[in-house]
Amino acid sequence: MKFISPILAIIVCAAAAYFTLTASEKFQKEQTTRLDAISTNKTVTAKADGNDVAIEKLEVELEASKQNLDVATASAEILESTERTLQTDLSRLDDQVASQDVELEALNKTLEAVKVIFKDLGFEGEVDINNLVEKINEIQEDTKTKRAKVEELETLITGAKSTLVKKQDTVARLVDRKQTRNVRISLNAMEARITAVNQDWGFLVIGAGSNSGFTPQTTLLVKRDGKLIGRVNPSAIEPTQTIAEIDFKALSPGVLIQPGDQVILANPAGN
Repeated sequence: MKFISPILAIIVCAAAAYFTLTASEKFQKEQTTRLDAISTNKTVTAKADGNDVAIEKLEVELEASKQNLDVATASAEILESTERTLQTDLSRLDDQVASQDVELEALNKTLEAVKVIFKDLGFEGEVDINNLVEKINEIQEDTKTKRAKVEELETLITGAKSTLVKKQDTVARLVDRKQTRNVRISLNAMEARITAVNQDWGFLVIGAGSNSGFTPQTTLLVKRDGKLIGRVNPSAIEPTQTIAEIDFKALSPGVLIQPGDQVILANPAGN
């Protein structure tokens, strides 16, 4: 038993040493593995941290890119809107140019007509767009001057017409007076013949009437051979004959009025 114990002790020691060596090797391996794992973990962590930084940087860049994209999109929309506006303005300008071309053509025709008018009015010199206003001002001034002269002439004509009317009225009155006087004078010289006499009824017929100026107020004298023999008063007057009553009180004694005797006005008209 005492002989076995040292051997056993040696075996135990050997086993212990073996296990210790085995455990040491295993520990070394595990330690190496752990250290490798730690190193790997540090590397991965460092990479992860780097990746996080890169991701954050990328996120910042992405956000910036998004903002830039939004700005670019807005700018593109603005540019598109501006382009549409410019297209609209360009179309409107084209219409205006076309309209102005038409107006220019009409203006040129009008200018040609104006040139003819200026020539007819006696204005010398070339007329164009540049001096058209000046020429029109000249015409306006000339028109004002001529209008003033016309107004002056119209005033003179009005005064002359008024004077002429007054003179015409005066002449008309003088003519009327002359005609009336001539009528009166002709009546003074007028003689009419008695065509019939009715002694019983006391009236007679004279071959003249209202056409000769006889009126109911006219008193007629009867004469024979240049001598007055009586007086008669008209009672009925027709255009070409007059019936008159004999004034027997005015008859000359022993005288009877007969057909063929003459009658004249008892009261000659004044001049």
